[in-house]
Amino acid sequence: MYDEYDLICILGPTASGKTRYAVNLAREIGGEILSADSRQVYRGMDIGTGKDLADYGDVPYHLIDIVDAGTKYNIHLYQRDFEKAYKDVVQRGKRAILCGGSGLYIEAVTRAYSLPDVPQNPELRAELEKEDTETLVNRLAGLKHLHNKTDYDTRQRLIRALEIAIYQNEHPVNYTSFLPKNTKYIGIDVDRDPRNARIDARLEARLKEGMVEEVKRLLESGIQAEDLIYYGLEYKFVTLYLTGVLSYDEMKLKLGTAIHQFAKRQMTWFRGMERRGIEIEWVHVYNNNLK
Repeated sequence: MYDEYDLICILGPTASGKTRYAVNLAREIGGEILSADSRQVYRGMDIGTGKDLADYGDVPYHLIDIVDAGTKYNIHLYQRDFEKAYKDVVQRGKRAILCGGSGLYIEAVTRAYSLPDVPQNPELRAELEKEDTETLVNRLAGLKHLHNKTDYDTRQRLIRALEIAIYQNEHPVNYTSFLPKNTKYIGIDVDRDPRNARIDARLEARLKEGMVEEVKRLLESGIQAEDLIYYGLEYKFVTLYLTGVLSYDEMKLKLGTAIHQFAKRQMTWFRGMERRGIEIEWVHVYNNNLK
Protein backbone atom coordinates (compact mmCIF):
# COMPACT_ATOMS: atom_id res chain seq x y z
CA MET A 1 0.00 0.00 0.00
CA TYR A 2 2.85 2.39 0.80
CA ASP A 3 5.55 0.82 -1.37
CA GLU A 4 5.52 3.67 -3.89
CA TYR A 5 6.50 6.22 -1.25
CA ASP A 6 9.91 7.12 0.16
CA LEU A 7 8.41 8.34 3.41
CA ILE A 8 5.13 8.22 5.32
CA CYS A 9 4.32 11.32 7.33
CA ILE A 10 1.81 11.30 10.19
CA LEU A 11 0.93 14.85 11.14
CA GLY A 12 -1.63 16.54 13.32
CA PRO A 13 -2.12 19.10 16.07
CA THR A 14 -1.14 18.51 19.66
CA ALA A 15 -3.31 15.95 21.48
CA SER A 16 -4.69 14.55 18.22
CA GLY A 17 -3.39 11.00 18.60
CA LYS A 18 -0.67 11.08 15.95
CA THR A 19 2.01 9.34 18.01
CA ARG A 20 -0.17 6.33 18.81
CA TYR A 21 -1.31 6.15 15.18
CA ALA A 22 2.28 6.26 13.92
CA VAL A 23 3.40 3.57 16.38
CA ASN A 24 0.57 1.25 15.33
CA LEU A 25 1.43 1.82 11.67
CA ALA A 26 5.11 1.17 12.32
CA ARG A 27 4.30 -2.17 13.92
CA GLU A 28 2.07 -3.07 10.98
CA ILE A 29 4.57 -2.31 8.21
CA GLY A 30 7.93 -2.73 9.93
CA GLY A 31 8.67 0.95 10.27
CA GLU A 32 10.76 3.22 12.44
CA ILE A 33 9.66 6.67 13.57
CA LEU A 34 11.48 9.92 12.95
CA SER A 35 10.20 12.71 15.17
CA ALA A 36 9.15 16.04 13.65
CA ASP A 37 8.83 17.88 16.95
CA SER A 38 10.93 21.00 17.44
CA ARG A 39 11.23 20.54 21.22
CA GLN A 40 11.50 16.77 21.70
CA VAL A 41 15.08 17.00 20.42
CA TYR A 42 16.11 18.29 23.87
CA ARG A 43 17.31 15.99 26.65
CA GLY A 44 15.67 16.56 30.01
CA MET A 45 12.62 18.25 28.51
CA ASP A 46 10.36 15.22 28.78
CA ILE A 47 7.04 15.92 30.47
CA GLY A 48 6.56 19.37 28.96
CA THR A 49 7.21 18.17 25.42
CA GLY A 50 5.04 15.08 25.82
CA LYS A 51 7.62 12.56 24.69
CA ASP A 52 5.56 9.66 26.07
CA LEU A 53 8.41 7.30 25.23
CA ALA A 54 6.59 4.34 26.76
CA ASP A 55 4.09 4.56 23.89
CA TYR A 56 6.78 3.48 21.40
CA GLY A 57 7.32 0.12 23.06
CA ASP A 58 9.56 -1.91 20.77
CA VAL A 59 9.26 0.53 17.85
CA PRO A 60 12.58 2.33 17.22
CA TYR A 61 12.48 6.12 17.18
CA HIS A 62 14.90 8.83 16.09
CA LEU A 63 15.50 12.58 16.55
CA ILE A 64 14.40 12.58 20.19
CA ASP A 65 16.88 13.46 22.97
CA ILE A 66 19.68 14.40 20.58
CA VAL A 67 20.85 17.73 22.08
CA ASP A 68 21.11 19.19 25.57
CA ALA A 69 18.42 21.50 26.90
CA GLY A 70 19.57 25.09 26.61
CA THR A 71 21.04 24.50 23.16
CA LYS A 72 19.77 26.73 20.36
CA TYR A 73 18.76 23.98 17.93
CA ASN A 74 17.40 25.14 14.59
CA ILE A 75 15.72 24.02 11.39
CA HIS A 76 19.05 23.88 9.52
CA LEU A 77 20.43 21.38 12.03
CA TYR A 78 17.19 19.41 11.93
CA GLN A 79 17.44 19.01 8.15
CA ARG A 80 20.94 17.62 8.56
CA ASP A 81 20.02 15.28 11.42
CA PHE A 82 16.85 14.09 9.70
CA GLU A 83 18.73 13.19 6.52
CA LYS A 84 21.25 11.16 8.46
CA ALA A 85 18.56 9.28 10.40
CA TYR A 86 16.40 8.77 7.31
CA LYS A 87 19.26 7.23 5.34
CA ASP A 88 20.09 4.93 8.25
CA VAL A 89 16.52 3.65 8.45
CA VAL A 90 16.16 3.10 4.71
CA GLN A 91 19.57 1.43 4.30
CA ARG A 92 18.55 -1.13 6.92
CA GLY A 93 15.49 -2.01 4.89
CA LYS A 94 12.96 -0.40 7.23
CA ARG A 95 10.10 1.96 6.40
CA ALA A 96 10.64 5.54 7.51
CA ILE A 97 7.66 7.19 9.25
CA LEU A 98 7.88 10.89 10.04
CA CYS A 99 5.62 11.89 12.91
CA GLY A 100 5.00 15.27 14.47
CA GLY A 101 3.21 18.55 14.66
CA SER A 102 5.92 20.99 13.59
CA GLY A 103 4.72 21.89 10.11
CA LEU A 104 7.85 23.83 9.20
CA TYR A 105 10.07 20.90 10.18
CA ILE A 106 7.90 18.54 8.13
CA GLU A 107 8.02 20.71 5.01
CA ALA A 108 11.73 21.38 5.43
CA VAL A 109 12.62 17.69 5.17
CA THR A 110 9.96 16.43 2.77
CA ARG A 111 10.10 19.33 0.30
CA ALA A 112 13.86 20.00 0.58
CA TYR A 113 13.36 23.66 1.36
CA SER A 114 16.58 25.62 1.47
CA LEU A 115 16.88 27.16 4.91
CA PRO A 116 20.27 28.79 5.42
CA ASP A 117 21.94 28.74 8.82
CA VAL A 118 21.71 32.49 9.36
CA PRO A 119 24.57 33.87 11.49
CA GLN A 120 23.86 36.10 14.47
CA ASN A 121 24.28 39.82 13.86
CA PRO A 122 24.96 41.60 17.19
CA GLU A 123 24.85 45.08 15.65
CA LEU A 124 21.48 44.44 14.02
CA ARG A 125 20.12 42.93 17.24
CA ALA A 126 21.19 45.99 19.22
CA GLU A 127 19.37 48.18 16.70
CA LEU A 128 16.21 46.05 16.84
CA GLU A 129 16.19 46.02 20.65
CA LYS A 130 15.56 49.78 20.59
CA GLU A 131 12.24 49.33 18.74
CA ASP A 132 8.93 48.55 20.43
CA THR A 133 7.30 45.18 19.79
CA GLU A 134 4.55 46.50 17.51
CA THR A 135 7.13 48.16 15.25
CA LEU A 136 9.14 44.93 15.07
CA VAL A 137 6.06 42.84 14.22
CA ASN A 138 5.09 45.27 11.44
CA ARG A 139 8.62 45.21 10.07
CA LEU A 140 8.65 41.41 10.06
CA ALA A 141 5.23 41.33 8.35
CA GLY A 142 6.71 43.51 5.61
CA LEU A 143 9.42 40.94 4.92
CA LYS A 144 7.49 37.67 5.17
CA HIS A 145 4.01 36.26 5.57
CA LEU A 146 3.43 35.53 9.25
CA HIS A 147 2.16 31.94 9.10
CA ASN A 148 2.56 31.39 12.80
CA LYS A 149 2.35 33.59 15.91
CA THR A 150 5.32 31.72 17.35
CA ASP A 151 7.43 34.02 15.15
CA TYR A 152 6.80 36.71 17.72
CA ASP A 153 5.45 35.23 20.97
CA THR A 154 8.55 36.55 22.76
CA ARG A 155 10.81 39.50 21.85
CA GLN A 156 13.75 37.12 21.59
CA ARG A 157 11.97 35.01 18.96
CA LEU A 158 10.72 38.13 17.18
CA ILE A 159 14.18 39.66 16.91
CA ARG A 160 15.67 36.37 15.70
CA ALA A 161 12.89 36.01 13.11
CA LEU A 162 13.63 39.54 11.87
CA GLU A 163 17.34 38.79 11.79
CA ILE A 164 16.68 35.76 9.57
CA ALA A 165 14.17 37.57 7.33
CA ILE A 166 16.52 40.49 6.79
CA TYR A 167 19.43 38.15 6.00
CA GLN A 168 17.37 36.17 3.51
CA ASN A 169 16.16 39.37 1.88
CA GLU A 170 19.75 40.51 1.34
CA HIS A 171 21.40 37.23 0.36
CA PRO A 172 20.62 34.83 -2.49
CA VAL A 173 19.17 31.55 -1.23
CA ASN A 174 20.90 28.34 -2.29
CA TYR A 175 18.98 25.12 -2.77
CA THR A 176 19.54 22.34 -0.31
CA SER A 177 21.54 19.33 -1.40
CA PHE A 178 18.94 17.04 0.21
CA LEU A 179 16.45 15.50 -2.18
CA PRO A 180 12.69 15.98 -1.75
CA LYS A 181 10.93 12.86 -0.55
CA ASN A 182 7.99 11.22 -2.30
CA THR A 183 5.83 11.42 0.81
CA LYS A 184 2.47 10.01 1.79
CA TYR A 185 0.94 12.55 4.19
CA ILE A 186 -1.67 11.30 6.66
CA GLY A 187 -3.32 13.91 8.86
CA ILE A 188 -4.92 12.97 12.18
CA ASP A 189 -8.14 14.94 12.45
CA VAL A 190 -10.04 15.41 15.67
CA ASP A 191 -12.96 17.74 16.33
CA ARG A 192 -12.16 20.92 18.21
CA ASP A 193 -14.14 20.23 21.40
CA PRO A 194 -12.72 16.72 22.00
CA ARG A 195 -9.25 18.03 21.17
CA ASN A 196 -9.59 20.87 23.66
CA ALA A 197 -10.85 18.44 26.30
CA ARG A 198 -7.80 16.24 25.69
CA ILE A 199 -5.49 19.24 25.95
CA ASP A 200 -7.00 20.23 29.30
CA ALA A 201 -6.86 16.67 30.65
CA ARG A 202 -3.28 16.23 29.47
CA LEU A 203 -2.20 19.49 31.08
CA GLU A 204 -3.68 18.37 34.40
CA ALA A 205 -1.89 15.02 34.08
CA ARG A 206 1.46 16.61 33.24
CA LEU A 207 1.27 18.94 36.22
CA LYS A 208 0.58 15.94 38.46
CA GLU A 209 3.44 14.00 36.82
CA GLY A 210 5.92 16.69 37.83
CA MET A 211 6.15 19.21 35.00
CA VAL A 212 6.84 22.07 37.42
CA GLU A 213 9.57 20.02 39.09
CA GLU A 214 11.07 19.22 35.68
CA VAL A 215 11.39 22.91 34.81
CA LYS A 216 12.78 23.63 38.29
CA ARG A 217 15.49 21.00 37.74
CA LEU A 218 16.40 22.56 34.40
CA LEU A 219 16.77 25.97 36.03
CA GLU A 220 18.83 24.50 38.87
CA SER A 221 21.09 22.78 36.32
CA GLY A 222 22.21 26.22 35.13
CA ILE A 223 19.94 26.78 32.13
CA GLN A 224 18.96 30.44 31.98
CA ALA A 225 15.32 31.39 32.48
CA GLU A 226 15.25 33.27 29.18
CA ASP A 227 16.39 30.13 27.36
CA LEU A 228 13.49 28.12 28.79
CA ILE A 229 11.07 30.95 28.01
CA TYR A 230 12.40 30.87 24.44
CA TYR A 231 11.14 27.27 24.09
CA GLY A 232 7.58 28.50 24.67
CA LEU A 233 4.40 26.90 26.01
CA GLU A 234 5.03 24.72 29.08
CA TYR A 235 8.60 25.91 29.57
CA LYS A 236 7.70 29.56 29.12
CA PHE A 237 4.77 29.68 31.52
CA VAL A 238 6.16 27.35 34.18
CA THR A 239 9.39 29.36 34.20
CA LEU A 240 7.38 32.55 34.63
CA TYR A 241 5.66 30.89 37.59
CA LEU A 242 8.92 29.69 39.15
CA THR A 243 10.52 33.13 38.78
CA GLY A 244 7.56 34.81 40.47
CA VAL A 245 6.10 36.55 37.43
CA LEU A 246 2.88 34.50 37.51
CA SER A 247 0.93 32.80 40.27
CA TYR A 248 0.26 29.07 39.93
CA ASP A 249 -3.36 29.65 38.88
CA GLU A 250 -2.32 32.34 36.36
CA MET A 251 0.31 30.01 34.94
CA LYS A 252 -2.15 27.17 34.54
CA LEU A 253 -4.83 29.35 32.91
CA LYS A 254 -2.46 31.12 30.52
CA LEU A 255 -0.71 27.89 29.59
CA GLY A 256 -3.97 26.10 28.82
CA THR A 257 -5.09 28.98 26.62
CA ALA A 258 -1.72 29.07 24.84
CA ILE A 259 -1.85 25.33 24.06
CA HIS A 260 -5.36 25.68 22.61
CA GLN A 261 -4.12 28.53 20.43
CA PHE A 262 -1.07 26.53 19.42
CA ALA A 263 -3.22 23.59 18.25
CA LYS A 264 -5.30 26.00 16.18
CA ARG A 265 -2.17 27.47 14.59
CA GLN A 266 -0.92 23.98 13.78
CA MET A 267 -4.13 23.23 11.88
CA THR A 268 -3.81 26.56 10.07
CA TRP A 269 -0.31 25.54 8.97
CA PHE A 270 -1.49 22.14 7.74
CA ARG A 271 -4.31 23.75 5.74
CA GLY A 272 -1.68 26.04 4.29
CA MET A 273 0.33 23.00 3.22
CA GLU A 274 -2.72 21.83 1.28
CA ARG A 275 -2.99 25.21 -0.40
CA ARG A 276 0.67 24.87 -1.36
CA GLY A 277 -0.17 21.66 -3.22
CA ILE A 278 0.50 19.00 -0.58
CA GLU A 279 -2.15 16.28 -0.56
CA ILE A 280 -3.03 15.17 2.97
CA GLU A 281 -5.26 12.18 3.64
CA TRP A 282 -7.19 13.08 6.77
CA VAL A 283 -8.11 10.30 9.20
CA HIS A 284 -10.77 11.13 11.77
CA VAL A 285 -9.97 9.85 15.24
CA TYR A 286 -12.69 8.91 17.69
CA ASN A 287 -10.64 7.07 20.32
CA ASN A 288 -10.09 9.43 23.23
CA ASN A 289 -7.24 7.28 24.52
CA LEU A 290 -5.02 8.31 21.66
CA LYS A 291 -2.32 10.86 22.50
